[in-house]
Amino acid sequence: MLEINTSEYKRCVIFEVIGRVDSNNAAELGAALDGVVNDGQTNLIVDLSGIEYLGSAGIREIMRVLKRVWRSKGDLRLCALSDDARRVLDLAGLIGEEDPLAGILKVYPTQAEAVGSF
Repeated sequence: MLEINTSEYKRCVIFEVIGRVDSNNAAELGAALDGVVNDGQTNLIVDLSGIEYLGSAGIREIMRVLKRVWRSKGDLRLCALSDDARRVLDLAGLIGEEDPLAGILKVYPTQAEAVGSF
């Protein structure tokens, strides 16, 4: 089961993702992210603290939307990674293990730090 909660701020939108993101529901995550991009918001934060499992389909949706917001001069950042999400994203080479800001995906310890980075 997947739950996605959103919070809008002046500079960004935060998505709190809870549960499992796999091939059965990754499109739901992608649709939620696309919805705010379609409305003109291109600064996104994805909070993965509640993730129990992050599969390749979920990573694919995050990367697809990242490329989309980059084309609009925006960015997608991650925060508060669960252990599973951190392990999977590190193995995929998308985050920097020693420097969380060195990878393709920027990672912040908390939502507040991620919001402040915009």
